[in-house]
Amino acid sequence: MGEARRRSMQGLPPRQTKPQSRSAANARADDSPRLAPWLPLTRNQADRFVSITSRGAWIGIAALVIFWVTVRFIGPAAGWWTLADG
Repeated sequence: MGEARRRSMQGLPPRQTKPQSRSAANARADDSPRLAPWLPLTRNQADRFVSITSRGAWIGIAALVIFWVTVRFIGPAAGWWTLADG
């Protein structure tokens, strides 16, 4: 005998489904509006892309500054190499 039939014969209400967890609900779809109807990008995806690329740009700038300081000042001061212009 099935669960639904047994519950109806005993006068019990239908069994309630478990609510989805937040991670499962977020993984299924992005409900934000699309940038354009023909473009498969949503507003949240575009905002995330901008934030990630901005962070990457700042990391690249910091790495370039560290590299420049190393080549220009730290290397010659430590005696690793000499500068051609100095």
